[in-house]
Amino acid sequence: MAVIIELDTFMEGPTDLSALKGIVPGEIKRIFYIYEANAQKRGGHRHHLTWNVLVCIKGKCRVYSHDGETEQYFNLDNTGCGLVLEPRDWHVMDCFSQDAILLVLSNQYYDKLDYIDQPYLLADNSEL
Repeated sequence: MAVIIELDTFMEGPTDLSALKGIVPGEIKRIFYIYEANAQKRGGHRHHLTWNVLVCIKGKCRVYSHDGETEQYFNLDNTGCGLVLEPRDWHVMDCFSQDAILLVLSNQYYDKLDYIDQPYLLADNSEL
């Protein structure tokens, strides 16, 4: 199940520093960021193996998550928090502010075969 976590944040003088450590199994093997998404939706998948941590390092966005049982929406608008997505968490990112930069850290290298593009059925037997 997706969960918001508080990052280790250190406020020293006029600047802050947030650190991610020990959040996902294994080590971080891939880092990427999404920007200039505007009104687009991103994601629309889940994984066999990959855990992800999403941190909106500028602006804000929304993340929909469905783990096969529970549907949730998360607003990412605080650089001191991150959203941990387990492999089973179907996710869609949307509602990006114009200045949004969404940082994603993954514990697996990119592998097209790790992606599951079929969403879970919702309670009314419809798909997303």
